[in-house]
Amino acid sequence: MEKYFRLGCDIGGTFTDFVLIDDKTGEIKTAKCLTTPKDPSDAVEEGIRILEKSTPNFVEKLDEIIHGITLVINSIIERKGAKTGLITTKGFRDILEIGREIRYAPYDIFAEFPKPLVPRRLRLEVDERIRSDGKVLKPLDKEEAKRVVKTLIEMGVESIAVCLINSFENPVHEKMIEEIIKEEAPWLSTSISYKVLPQIKEYERTSTTVTNAYVKLLTGRYLSKLSGRLSSIGFKGKLFIMLSSGGITSVETAAEFPVRIIESGPTAAVIAGQYYGKLFNIPEMFCFDMGGTTAKSCLIQKGIAGVVPTFEVGRVQRFMKGSGLTIQVPVVDLMEIGAGGGSIAKVSKFGTLQVGPESSGADPGPICYARGGTEPCVTDADLLLGYLDENYFLGGEMKLDKESARRGVEEKIAKPLGVSFVQAIWGIHDLINETMAAAAKTHIAEKGGNPKIVTIAAFGGAGPVHTYGLAKKLEAPRIIVPPNAGVGSAMGFFTVPRAFDLLRSHKVSLSQVDFHEIERLFKEMENEALHILKKESGDYISFERSLDMRFVGQGSEVNISAPEGDFGTFSKELIRRLFDESYEKLYGRTYPDSEVEFINFKVRASLPVKLLKLPKLTRKNGQSLEDAIKGKRLAYSPIAKDFIPYTVYDRYRLFPEASFRGPAIIEERESTLVVGEDAHVRMDEYGFLWIDIKEVR
Repeated sequence: MEKYFRLGCDIGGTFTDFVLIDDKTGEIKTAKCLTTPKDPSDAVEEGIRILEKSTPNFVEKLDEIIHGITLVINSIIERKGAKTGLITTKGFRDILEIGREIRYAPYDIFAEFPKPLVPRRLRLEVDERIRSDGKVLKPLDKEEAKRVVKTLIEMGVESIAVCLINSFENPVHEKMIEEIIKEEAPWLSTSISYKVLPQIKEYERTSTTVTNAYVKLLTGRYLSKLSGRLSSIGFKGKLFIMLSSGGITSVETAAEFPVRIIESGPTAAVIAGQYYGKLFNIPEMFCFDMGGTTAKSCLIQKGIAGVVPTFEVGRVQRFMKGSGLTIQVPVVDLMEIGAGGGSIAKVSKFGTLQVGPESSGADPGPICYARGGTEPCVTDADLLLGYLDENYFLGGEMKLDKESARRGVEEKIAKPLGVSFVQAIWGIHDLINETMAAAAKTHIAEKGGNPKIVTIAAFGGAGPVHTYGLAKKLEAPRIIVPPNAGVGSAMGFFTVPRAFDLLRSHKVSLSQVDFHEIERLFKEMENEALHILKKESGDYISFERSLDMRFVGQGSEVNISAPEGDFGTFSKELIRRLFDESYEKLYGRTYPDSEVEFINFKVRASLPVKLLKLPKLTRKNGQSLEDAIKGKRLAYSPIAKDFIPYTVYDRYRLFPEASFRGPAIIEERESTLVVGEDAHVRMDEYGFLWIDIKEVR
């Protein structure tokens, strides 16, 4: 049977989003349902059943499903992973707690640090040693290694992480322990550092390998169950999983390296923003994705979203750098803010209004969901401000309880604070915008951007509701809202390549390096990538090489793109010039007389991407703007400081070159766009809404 459908499925903290694309006609259909935390695959099947109502029997014609999940990060935060043991080199048992010996709050004597995923009693040592150049200093005693493995088995571990000192240069001892585990306990899940992260820096490598081991069983079970469930409803195509680095990979690879899909879902909206930025040639785009639980954002410069080599999860202080578990895998440079539709509003211990970072999530959700929630949330305030229609939430599939939301805000916010009801609901909406704007300004400044020239791209169910307020606070002149913005992450899946990132650490100075040896190292990684990506006949695979370099003695590296071609043919002068140019761009100057060294060698392997082809809209004969007007609704205006009539438009009835001024509310099934009196709205031929704020106050 011919297969011409593709499905994107993104599981968020509150909602699970679906986008179905017909590659024959270009038609796009969407769906949204509440996430099912106990078993995320329940929501996946529910969404497919919803789509089947409008597109019967599409499952058997599905070519591929691309899936983004929050299961991995949630299992770390909630500490619901496997009972994990660690085998490490003698003397390195406490590396997970010692870390980098940096206090994230140096003046707080009560500062807490995250508990390691592996308790000390399950961290055992073997007396072996590899030198930093890869030579064996002290051989591994196989009998001792067997005793250590048996001890962990007797202690009831379900998964074992193996991370020995300097194994990134020579993994011989790790391979021996891996074979012993296979012999003694073939049923055990294993994560070996030379496979997970063959990289210098002992703490980061151990932490990443342990995290992979901790979530590997859970992820494997979920992906296996999901595959079986999809198969049972007739799916016979390919299932791909979104990577944190902005690519997609096979189920098998995701199950083997679950640490690489921790930021699986949020990444997709940024990749969609990157695609739109290139499509419209937008030099500075601020991608803003606000869902039910969190808001994520990223500055995209010259059509490129930055990728960073490390990030943190499970922070004790959620938005304080250094208070979480360090993970050393490539991830799109996202900024996360505790701001979503489900962010809870309350009176702080200082008697002031506080919104977030705690969220009501999908269960019970905001008060207006009528699912048992008792704490007023941002969505409750948006509804009471007139921005949302209680009868058209999720296209009318979910009726909102406005009166319960009103009582909740009055009893828990307005009365305790001694303010009017209107001040309370506007305070909730405005404070969350202020929180996001403050974080956005910092993020943009760190990247050398200017908030006064960025175009804000709004995604997520709550993003378009708040993007106008955010733009006003950033003094950004323009907003762009793509079609189906409420399921922006699921749309983003269709703009990413099948890709995988590999890395090898090999510390050597530029003066002593053998470039032919470097070429051999790159070739090894490229061959490994061919196996991981499972190249199909006729597919062209591309490789991007890069280098992490630094001045000798430094603790941080600079990443530079390697020139195309055989590395063995390059001159040392060329590589030094590329390093100096990158270093000077970052820090304003360089040091030509100081020696530099290589630390890491990286390869990003990519298979061709089936690019998202956006269908063009046409204006029907006789179609006018009046046809798109659903009526008027009283909503709060921060300019008038009162409730005024907003014109409500049906986005599906707008047409290319349709334009109008605010105040306006543009509704679609998955999200609602709200703009004020000083905004001008225009729709282009692809259905994107362009909002220009003429007068920024």
